[in-house]
Amino acid sequence: MRIAIIGAGSAGLAALKNCSELKNEDGSSYTIKCFEKSDKIGGTWVYTPQTGVDRFGLPIHSSMYKNLRTNLPKEVMGYPDYPIPEIGKSYMTRSEIVDFLNSYCDNFQLREFISFLHNVELVEPINEEKNGNNQKWRVRVKNLSNQVVIEEIFDAVMVCNGHYFQPSIPKIKGNDSFFGEKMHSHDYRVPDVFKEKSVVILGAGPSGMDLALEISSVAKKVILSHHLKDPVLTKFPNNVIQKPDVLEFGRDKAIFNDNSEEKIDFIFYCTGYKFSFPFLAKSCGVKVESNMVTPLWKHLIAVENPSLAFIGLPFYVCAFSMFDLQVRFTLKYWRKEKQLPSKAEMLAEENREREEKISRGFKTKQFHQMGPKQGEYYQDLSETAEIKPLPSVLTKLHNDSSKRFLDDLVNYRRDRYKILDDDNFVQLESLPA
Repeated sequence: MRIAIIGAGSAGLAALKNCSELKNEDGSSYTIKCFEKSDKIGGTWVYTPQTGVDRFGLPIHSSMYKNLRTNLPKEVMGYPDYPIPEIGKSYMTRSEIVDFLNSYCDNFQLREFISFLHNVELVEPINEEKNGNNQKWRVRVKNLSNQVVIEEIFDAVMVCNGHYFQPSIPKIKGNDSFFGEKMHSHDYRVPDVFKEKSVVILGAGPSGMDLALEISSVAKKVILSHHLKDPVLTKFPNNVIQKPDVLEFGRDKAIFNDNSEEKIDFIFYCTGYKFSFPFLAKSCGVKVESNMVTPLWKHLIAVENPSLAFIGLPFYVCAFSMFDLQVRFTLKYWRKEKQLPSKAEMLAEENREREEKISRGFKTKQFHQMGPKQGEYYQDLSETAEIKPLPSVLTKLHNDSSKRFLDDLVNYRRDRYKILDDDNFVQLESLPA
């Protein structure tokens, strides 16, 4: 079996690790190739001061900013069989995460499978049989070092290209007539650009909250505009105020849903990202509708072509562990150790989940959002494929730290945790301020 893996970030490495351990019936190893368009592993965790396009004219992938620290404790950020070592704190810097990913890569000897500076340009099925048994895939890749384009044939493809690189910018009345500056968080690196500016931040997700705090140290005024139902308990600095959604922009102002106005110099979009797979041919049978990747079984396996899988779409999750679980789930079916449901059953299941989420107030663009219910997703994957589950303590600790993030953004990264067993954790004495 020949498997192509697209991307050598944290999801691609989990795919590589599990795939590289597989053997054919005759005892030989699978042929595994991972294509990574940059010259490093780590994906979005790799910081670059550059924005826009790289030296090859390709869009900069990373959205990492210089001072980022993780918004989840390291106790829920390792891989199931390779936890992050104890370092005396729970919240890590971006460079510490990159060091950990390199350690994981080298521990399992994964680097030999990675073709660096290889950009995937096309993935397409090359025959009409879509039962997962005889489907083949043509993968066209450009070697960026010498601009040579190659094509290879694979039996299966794991898409691990991440989803924090294609900015989502809302259409708001007056946006084009605003005279000031604009930026999406994808292009944010350091706070200096906001010095002495009045800034409206759109969005109070993890990035919006974090960056409101960070830029408040240099900005004259920060207006955090959002539609969170519950009030944010965090005590921000005095130059940060909260407002409802922006109704429209004027030449030098924002008008909010409560009809209040604020003079502004800068619009800072912390409005998230769009799923993007520019290399997928239409014949792959997967599309992005209102930022829902569909049709997929379990947010994961392409219904029309089950030898195509997407690792890492769900968000607000224990990412690295979930990637590992998703890969192990997928391989159970690719190796015929478990039988896939019928196409009709897979489509019906996806539709039921979509309707259930909409009934709970979710929008289609939030279909892949897990949050407090992530544990149910992990349990469903492990029970369905009969594979080793993730310990419930991960979800419990993730949920606890997420609440601390909202309640005390200024101090929560001083928290320290220790996992006691598969179900329990304790909070240790916090680090000094």
